[in-house]
Amino acid sequence: MYRRVGPKLEVLLVHPGGPYWRRKDDGAWSIPKGEINPGEDASVAARREFTEETGIAPAGPFEPLGEIRQRGGKRVIAFAVEGDVNVQTIKSNSFEIEWPPKGGRMQTFPEIDRAEWFELPFAHAKILQSQRPLLDRLAELLGQSGARRAP
Repeated sequence: MYRRVGPKLEVLLVHPGGPYWRRKDDGAWSIPKGEINPGEDASVAARREFTEETGIAPAGPFEPLGEIRQRGGKRVIAFAVEGDVNVQTIKSNSFEIEWPPKGGRMQTFPEIDRAEWFELPFAHAKILQSQRPLLDRLAELLGQSGARRAP
């Protein structure tokens, strides 16, 4: 999701929840994303996953940003949608893992623990390295420049 604030372009990024990501910041944020169900259209999956991760259903049309492969091999098909959400109202779904590892106790964590709007150059520093090309593609789609330049 992106929004325009005067001449500036901002993107919505989410920070993964759970104990592994707790103290990570730069290079740890992501676009809202998830699994595509068998036979499901990628844009339908993107809307569903955005809603599951944020509790907010995006209303606008989706523009394709193409596909990337994350460091671990996960395939991500991304879309851009213009919108404006209050990050204080975001409510994520949750997941359960054994924590601490081999501790014999299952714990529940939010899939994302927070979301923030970032100007494009700051988003470039915050997002996972493998997802940075998506920001460049968004900037190109919207006729913006400077995705890699920090102010």
